[in-house]
Amino acid sequence: MKNACHKKELAALRRIEGQVRGIERMIDNGDYCVDILNQIKAAKNSMATVEGNVLKTHLEACVKESLSGNEFQNKVDEIVKILKR
Repeated sequence: MKNACHKKELAALRRIEGQVRGIERMIDNGDYCVDILNQIKAAKNSMATVEGNVLKTHLEACVKESLSGNEFQNKVDEIVKILKR
């Protein structure tokens, strides 16, 4: 089985990287705690969006492919394990 491509998420990950650098600058500058927390929350939400997109692609590509074979239960177990983390 070929792994799904997630390259479309790279732009979002680069934005998140910029957000994290911005948070670092805010801390260095001694910015207001609530402003820092708001930026941290925004970065976390962005990561959750990327996570959801990767999971969706996994379900649409990898899991769908396994439905025709005997790998179905392995894929279900794999997803359950991911969601429990």
